[in-house]
Amino acid sequence: MTTPITSVFNDGYIAELYEQFRRDPSSLDEGWRQFFRFAESLGGVAGGGATGVADGELLRTAAGAASLVAAIREHGHLAVPLDPLGSNPPGAPELTPEFHGITEADLHQVPRAALANLVTDAVPGNTAAEVVQALRAKYCDTIGYEFEHLDEQDERAWFRSVVEQGEMTQPLTPDEKVALLQRLTQVDGFERFLGLAFVNAKRFSIEGLDALVPVLDEAIARAAAAGARRAVIGMAHRGRLNVLTHVLGKPAGKIFQEFAGRHHETNNAAGTGDVKYHLGFTATRQFGGQAVELQLVPNPSHLEVVNPVLMGVARALQRTAGGRDESGVLPVAIHGDAAFPGEGVVTETLNLAQLRAYRVGGTLHVIANNQVGFTTDPTDARSTHYSSDPAKGFGIPVMHVNADDLQACIHAVRIAIAYRQRFARDVLIDLVGYRRHGHNEADQPAFTQPKMYELIKAHPTPREVWGARLVRERVLGEEEVQAMDRAVAGQLGAMHQQAMQAGGDHDPVEHPPAGTPLAVQTAVKGEQLVALNEQLLAWPSGFKLHPTLQRTLPRRREALTQGGIDWGHAEALAFGSLLTEGTNVRITGQDAERGTFSHRQAVVHDVATGEVYTPLAHLPSATGRFEIYNSALSETAVMGFEYGFSTAAPDDLVLWEAQFGDFANVAQPIIDQFIAADRAKWGQDSSIVLLLPHGYEGQGPEHSSARLERFLQLCAESNMVVAYPSTPAQYFHILRRQARSRDGARRPLVLMQPKSLLRLPQAASRLEELAGGHFQPVIDDAAARERRDEVKRLVFCTGKVYYDLATAGEQPAHVALVRVEELYPWPHEQVAAIVDQYPNVEEVVWAQEEPKNMGAWTFVGPRLRASTGNMLTVRYVGRPERASPAEGYKQSHDVEQARIVQDVLAPITSRKKAGVK
Repeated sequence: MTTPITSVFNDGYIAELYEQFRRDPSSLDEGWRQFFRFAESLGGVAGGGATGVADGELLRTAAGAASLVAAIREHGHLAVPLDPLGSNPPGAPELTPEFHGITEADLHQVPRAALANLVTDAVPGNTAAEVVQALRAKYCDTIGYEFEHLDEQDERAWFRSVVEQGEMTQPLTPDEKVALLQRLTQVDGFERFLGLAFVNAKRFSIEGLDALVPVLDEAIARAAAAGARRAVIGMAHRGRLNVLTHVLGKPAGKIFQEFAGRHHETNNAAGTGDVKYHLGFTATRQFGGQAVELQLVPNPSHLEVVNPVLMGVARALQRTAGGRDESGVLPVAIHGDAAFPGEGVVTETLNLAQLRAYRVGGTLHVIANNQVGFTTDPTDARSTHYSSDPAKGFGIPVMHVNADDLQACIHAVRIAIAYRQRFARDVLIDLVGYRRHGHNEADQPAFTQPKMYELIKAHPTPREVWGARLVRERVLGEEEVQAMDRAVAGQLGAMHQQAMQAGGDHDPVEHPPAGTPLAVQTAVKGEQLVALNEQLLAWPSGFKLHPTLQRTLPRRREALTQGGIDWGHAEALAFGSLLTEGTNVRITGQDAERGTFSHRQAVVHDVATGEVYTPLAHLPSATGRFEIYNSALSETAVMGFEYGFSTAAPDDLVLWEAQFGDFANVAQPIIDQFIAADRAKWGQDSSIVLLLPHGYEGQGPEHSSARLERFLQLCAESNMVVAYPSTPAQYFHILRRQARSRDGARRPLVLMQPKSLLRLPQAASRLEELAGGHFQPVIDDAAARERRDEVKRLVFCTGKVYYDLATAGEQPAHVALVRVEELYPWPHEQVAAIVDQYPNVEEVVWAQEEPKNMGAWTFVGPRLRASTGNMLTVRYVGRPERASPAEGYKQSHDVEQARIVQDVLAPITSRKKAGVK
């Protein structure tokens, strides 16, 4: 609770503070600064610092009035009647004169001049009483404003000016009011028709928050008038069908067909499809004579997880030839009132709003507030007064509005769009309504909210509320209101009849074709790579690298000729070659610029000035754009953002790098709901690349495993590629293959990345391996080619463990080590062909360092048996089944690694003696 200045009114204390004010006004808070400005304007403070005695009471009253004015701006929202169901607003003691040590009568004694520094000319009144009355009408009436928490003074001043001048809150014209009634009639009629035509079918209706549709209409129209040519919307299921139909223009007949189980033409998703209230849609509509491309991003039932995806799509669409046009694309995120404070991805996404890598020029947030979360009351759903309160921590202005007051809703969205256009920042509208039915239409909400649903049952619909208002205002007659409703019902009936008569039986679902990624040219001429390498080692004149980098980076010249190309070097050459071919490259992640293991150094820093330089962004021959950013400390939101970006930029190479691969599990909803299943559910394609450091180096359970097994478990229907390359050359080629693939072959690429291999000499590549060849799904044992007849044990493995085995000493003649570099799609033919090269093999071993219930074994086991034939024994060597992915003690780790190596390389005859089965 705010303490008024007048409660500490003391002449000596004020005299001391006044001297401080005269020396440095900024050293006092705003309340005291205002107090002394008023006092000076009244002559109530003498030059020597003593309080004046001529009119001390007036000074005290003026100070109280000033505090009240400030309180109305800050706390007025608590007096606005926001609940359509009639509950009283909580109010606040700060809104009363008595809290500030004065009375209503006192306000009549204070001239307006005493408040001159506090109010704009737009606020009428000759006395403080009249000014306060005018401000209450602005701040305590129809819209609850929260903007005094904003950090920037110019933003707070802008809001005060907009609210108090009232240009954006002028009464709607009769034509505008009638158009709104027509829109509400369409919204309401559609829901009622669905309820009658498809009884008890889930539709998650908008009823009670019908205003959402005209709010979106107005937002898009206002943005279009300011230059936007696209709008991207993300939302959950509540009201989605109505938004699809009325905002995006999806024909109602197609939705009727979906309810009837006819998905041809209505669900263009190849594969298993999804429920109708998860599907996305794109369309072009006219707003004020401007064509606007609209997109509703498909989403799963995981509430709010679509938010960062939406932002990523918007960011990609904002790109222009010369940079980005943030005003050209309006992102709109529609939230639930329980989910907004409850789901962590919300705050993760809000945190991205002003970061260089992720900003989109401001998102319009709308909380579709139905005052209950499934069956949970707000008292059990949040620890804040408003569901919107988390937004204030990110400096986002909030407007609360009663969803039954259509005029106030339109005013709020006009202000919101104007604020975004002016300041390029997020803004939020808390649209307070209710949910007429249960969580879904087959649910009985009276089980858990009996009193609330008594009120809802008796409460008129938003259309009825608005129609009655227009009748009271004599804008329309009652018969005209009813005729409008009958006309909409008739139109819907005709569309339903036509939809049910059209088409035939349910069309068979088409599944995506199975197969491997298309063969594309990935090699780059050696001379071109040498030239690129020189360009990547050129810094601006006078640029001072860190001494360590001055030694290490120039060694990349020698690496090209001496065969020492490491991981970071190969990646830089892959990126550089793609950029010169016109492919855009974007990579983000925690510490991505340097690389968690200091292997990338894509962005270098001048040690003297702090200036940064990105060689890949300054290649003279590049026509593609290179972006690299250190991300926020986030996995879910950042991965979701990059996923969304990749769907809207299908020809770009978009990568997200985990600090350690283990941390990707924080973003599991993005992996499960979007990356793995988007094509099957929604017909949507992504080509995002996940770089996940993986490998057992004794660093413990959270720094070893990227959970390879989980990705492989999700693999089906050619939905993604999962690989574990063992050399920089393999990494080079698979990156270029990913970027150059087209025609539906580009799917998400999940790469297990190395840690200890990043600079391992045995893992380094030669220039000719980049200048020739291609990515090899399987790599045979070159050391065993001259002794194939002696090999009795054929060992298949992936990634790092290969080097543990290959460098353990002299390789026994009876063992051959084969690397499976691409696990999905499973390279059946290549594996079978290699087995055929070893005529005397007695057993096949799959070796891994992960536990048996993790890693690749559970996926590989049956496939390896099929690829090697039924006559050979297939044996597992690795850690036993475990609950934790790795040992926490280095000594235990070393023992296990040594055991795995020993078992793999042991003589054939020693197996039974060792008790291995």
